[in-house]
Amino acid sequence: MNVRSHDSALRGGLNFQGGPQAIQGGPQAIQGGAQAHRTAKTVVDTALRELRPAGRERLIVVEDDPVTRTMLVGYFSDNNFDVVGAGSCAECRQALRGRTDLVFLDLQLPDGDGFELAKEIQATSNAGIIFVTRRDTDVDRILGLEIAGDHYVTKPINLRDLLARARSVLRRRSLDRKAARNHNSIAFGDWIIDLTRRELLGSDGKPVALTRAEFDLLAALVGADGRPLSRDYLIEVVSNRQAEVDIRTVDALVARLRRKLVGSGTPVIATVTGVGYKLALSERL
Repeated sequence: MNVRSHDSALRGGLNFQGGPQAIQGGPQAIQGGAQAHRTAKTVVDTALRELRPAGRERLIVVEDDPVTRTMLVGYFSDNNFDVVGAGSCAECRQALRGRTDLVFLDLQLPDGDGFELAKEIQATSNAGIIFVTRRDTDVDRILGLEIAGDHYVTKPINLRDLLARARSVLRRRSLDRKAARNHNSIAFGDWIIDLTRRELLGSDGKPVALTRAEFDLLAALVGADGRPLSRDYLIEVVSNRQAEVDIRTVDALVARLRRKLVGSGTPVIATVTGVGYKLALSERL
């Protein structure tokens, strides 16, 4: 997906001001301080995403109003985030194929309801969710927080407040991942592997059934931090006295793991030609 075409017509003449800005809705005036923010390019081509600086947290802005979407993309890009804009549920689903840390989600979208989309995001991704919407009833707020939301923010938006909330959500999730690692568990993509209990848990918290050899091979790939492992090394990992293991065995185990590790649409195990295999997620958490 490339949503550049949605926003390109706006970029020539729009400047958004900093400080405690507030959006007054749609294409109306955006109030705030004195510093102008440039508009970021919102490109979601897979190849270009790979060229973006490592270590930047990735956000998706799901907002059907192009003025609001462009402003949010620009502001958070200026604050050192890797940001993708999406104007619909379909564009959001496309963007979620890449690693995502946080989603800003409007409720009123042209092709669906934000609450239903939030359920999909929660089921297929570990991303945090902050609802950003004009709907300000207590019922909507409570429903949003009960469904999946880390925060519920109503328009007009104070950008500094939204930035603080985003950093708070990302910091808390980072601490949760570190706590998991301290308990000999590692989160990667939509799964958590517990090396002590020898369990693999899906995004729904339910265990995924793995054989001993499948678990050992997956644990080796997760522990390699994205480095490719040779087939010969993986043969040693999964060998035991009761079984003859060769390259074809390793290939078969990888094929079985690929069938079991589905959910976000992102491949989990990639083939490295002439070498072997590696964990293919864009970030090992």
